[in-house]
Amino acid sequence: MIIFLFIFILYYLRYFLKLKRKKKVFKAKKLVTFKKQNLIDWMNLTKKERYNLSKQESVSYLKKRKLLLDEIRKEYKRISRGNSKENIKGKQ
Repeated sequence: MIIFLFIFILYYLRYFLKLKRKKKVFKAKKLVTFKKQNLIDWMNLTKKERYNLSKQESVSYLKKRKLLLDEIRKEYKRISRGNSKENIKGKQ
């Protein structure tokens, strides 16, 4: 009976520790953008968490820049095609 009780306590202790660890991870994911108001929250993060967040922000910034560059290229192609057709018509 004592062995069963000991195993039961160890199992729930392990379960409790897993939940506590998951809550810490979820807390870090909530802090996506940082401003002056939540600077203290940023400083309370670990070095690895700050690194991961800055890496995620840089990846999202890179994706936004790529999309913007693609839009600019498409717009330039559309404008240059329109200008070249007008130039051809004007010369004839």
